Amino acid sequence: MAVIPSGVENGAAWEAATWTGRPKAERVGSERIKSLDASEGARDVSTSLDMTTRLFASLHVYHDDGGHSGAMNMAVDEALLEHATVPLVRFYQWHSPALSFGYFGKFADVANYAGERHLVRRWTGGGIVLHGDDLTYSIVIPASDAAFGESSISIYEKIHRALAHALNGIGAGAIVAGGVDPGHVAFATRAVTASGYSCFANPVRADVMIDGRKVAGAAQRRTRSGLLQQGSIQSVDLGNGLAQRFAKALSENCSERKINEEILNRARELAQRKYGADSWLRKC
Repeated sequence: MAVIPSGVENGAAWEAATWTGRPKAERVGSERIKSLDASEGARDVSTSLDMTTRLFASLHVYHDDGGHSGAMNMAVDEALLEHATVPLVRFYQWHSPALSFGYFGKFADVANYAGERHLVRRWTGGGIVLHGDDLTYSIVIPASDAAFGESSISIYEKIHRALAHALNGIGAGAIVAGGVDPGHVAFATRAVTASGYSCFANPVRADVMIDGRKVAGAAQRRTRSGLLQQGSIQSVDLGNGLAQRFAKALSENCSERKINEEILNRARELAQRKYGADSWLRKC
């Protein structure tokens, strides 16, 4: 997935750094969606990640193992973005096989899956992602944190370098597609359309690859409150403490947390009013 949005208004974008499509500019309100262009190749940059300088000084870690519906999972992420005061990562699963698709996606492109998967429209853009056997995560960076001042592209790549480092710690041989050292080579950008393409069939620059196969992509939304990155890790061994290794690669100072009732109540409201509503699912 690779869409880097910016903006602050309601309802618009959740693009990822690798859920990309054909070139076309999209704007909804003041939400501007950008994406990273596909790379011509990939090189192993995970070893260039300076693990003595992690992205976050501290990190709250949530292991949400209950398995929510698609609507509730999206709602929890939005509620966390509203309430976060320190950077956090949430690892979560789905109570049944699900399919998420981007904000600008056409419902007609996913309607045939309704009989076999729970369908949910994401807050951001991008393509189709199948959930069930993956490890899904969200990272929230509040606007008060120093990392929020970095470019969305830089944050996206640094998060994926940390993930590649975690995967390589269990012998996975992960690389970051077309990775570059920040400040030396600029990312090419292009706008994103969202139709019926599969996110994991379309790797782009800064996605995580193993043996030429995309195993992780993500999407971002930047608001006045902070930045949200949502990602999916697929087709790898999710055991061996991968989630913990990933968190530690992001920050040396990790603390386990549980989602409190205030956030859950807000998420229930969002799930019912927004993500679970037919008007949201079928909006285009």
